[in-house]
Amino acid sequence: MSFLLQPWHVPLVSLAGWVNRQQQQAIEYQRAEIQILKEKLGKKRLLLDDDQRRRLAVKAKALGWQGLEEIGSLFTPDTLLCWHRQLVAAKCDYSDRRKKSPGRPPLDAAIEQLVLRLAKENPVWGYDRIAGALGHLGHDVSDTTVGNVLRAHGIKPALERKRHTTWKTFLQAHWDALSAIDFTTVEVWTRGGLVTFYLLFTMRLASRRVHLAGVATNPDGRWIKQVAKNLTNYEDGFLNDALYLLLDRDAKYTEEFQGILTRLIHPAVLKA
Repeated sequence: MSFLLQPWHVPLVSLAGWVNRQQQQAIEYQRAEIQILKEKLGKKRLLLDDDQRRRLAVKAKALGWQGLEEIGSLFTPDTLLCWHRQLVAAKCDYSDRRKKSPGRPPLDAAIEQLVLRLAKENPVWGYDRIAGALGHLGHDVSDTTVGNVLRAHGIKPALERKRHTTWKTFLQAHWDALSAIDFTTVEVWTRGGLVTFYLLFTMRLASRRVHLAGVATNPDGRWIKQVAKNLTNYEDGFLNDALYLLLDRDAKYTEEFQGILTRLIHPAVLKA
């Protein structure tokens, strides 16, 4: 198939030739400029920083050995291509990962202090309960991490902490759920003379709300049993949402009275 020269081919060929001459002139100028720089430097070594070497290495790789020989750069093709190999090796050596210590990152100091505070203020809380409380506060901490923190600070598990809990610590931990009950007496003049009336009061410690549970001249077992039922009535019992009840060792608190409270107030009646 013969090639026919079209009229528009002539200016296109002329333009291509002109562009080629312009590029060649630019290359010749750059080569002359580089040669002058070499003469000025003499035997002095031209020091580059990492970013400068990287930029030259990328360009050198695109030109290749032959291209670098043609332009006569300030650095030998061996040096430029060596920089490129080092650049590739540095990118793929995962050194940024090796700088990190193995295993999980350490727990934030503020969260660690919060774990210790929850454990000390709530001696009956186990690892799961503490981890759950932290979750409600927006901290994703496992029960294993909680256990590690407590062991590192010499804090024993919940069961052992509960056995060694001081009275002050217990009160602070359960103040909102604590109630107290106690008798007091008043002397009243009646037709039969001076009579002692026994008044039984209960109080919610956190709110200081006081409730008169009953009045009797003879607080026997039957009477105190009915008082226990009234206090724990599921509709309006004053103690129906209490967890702990503080009382003294008065004999008027019969076993039946304590049994009703123990069943309805979790977990037991506490004797001060």
